[in-house]
Amino acid sequence: MALLDVQELKTYFFTEDGTVQAVDGVSFELEPGQKMGLVGESGCGKSVTALSVMRLIPDPPGRIVSGRILFDGIDLVQIPNEQMRTVRGRQISMIFQDPMTSLNPVFTVGSQIDEAIQLHQGLEAEEARQKTLQMLETVNIANTDRVANSYPHELSGGMRQRCMIAMALSCRPKLLIADEPTTSLDVTIEAQILDLIDDLNRKLNTALMLITHDMGIIAEMSQKVAVMYGGTIVEMADTRTLFKAPQHPYTVGLMESIPSLSVEKTDLKIIPGSVPDLIKPPAGCRFHPRCDQCKEACRHERPHLVDVGGGHLVACHL
Repeated sequence: MALLDVQELKTYFFTEDGTVQAVDGVSFELEPGQKMGLVGESGCGKSVTALSVMRLIPDPPGRIVSGRILFDGIDLVQIPNEQMRTVRGRQISMIFQDPMTSLNPVFTVGSQIDEAIQLHQGLEAEEARQKTLQMLETVNIANTDRVANSYPHELSGGMRQRCMIAMALSCRPKLLIADEPTTSLDVTIEAQILDLIDDLNRKLNTALMLITHDMGIIAEMSQKVAVMYGGTIVEMADTRTLFKAPQHPYTVGLMESIPSLSVEKTDLKIIPGSVPDLIKPPAGCRFHPRCDQCKEACRHERPHLVDVGGGHLVACHL
């Protein structure tokens, strides 16, 4: 049985301008210990999908309007808030994009990790502090006492992100969601953080949902990839298959827009047009206004994910 089974998830935001169909019929599965990448342009619904799994959609204006999120056989959409609070943090943890806004600036880093451990594991203060120091060591922080007694603004971006990872993994969750975990970091620190997440995934057998727009990170880190566009998944396959033989025109466009050091590839290709307005999304395939292979059916009929062989799913009339 899949650890996480998302079925026809729809998450909308109800605003004065209209209903934003941020996630509109998303389905995927994640096995225990598996690493899945969720990739796409900004505004395609990646983060809203993750926040839906965590049940952290702000209400109002947002709401999960339909669909199921089965985690270990339990539908997270249906359980009460009190039960969800025990799942969140203990069984599912999340690393957010910017640790500076995720950590409370008026409390030390150590006290915030202590609190998470006490809340979910019921340990006394001294035991929790020992576990905190142990987790800081796990994420390769040398001077654990000094870091634990530091405030977020006293630490570098990379150090803050390590502390967030320590907090997220302190209860050894079954699923870790990493939402653009290296966006604000320089290249060398980015590589260290990604290596750390990968290493912890192997040691703890924690399933990983990695959200990014960087295809290079996806190629390096994930075993399976789901490509999102306009609130929907347009293609899904194992990583090797997707990079070797992308089928959806949008996925092909993403691949061709990756910078290359090859002397044969000097021009960066772009996908013309802009992301769709999710208040009034295009009829039919949401990518059709930007697709150079658009046919009449693409304008009127919404394609559904179809297996084109070996578990390679594509939502395209072509």
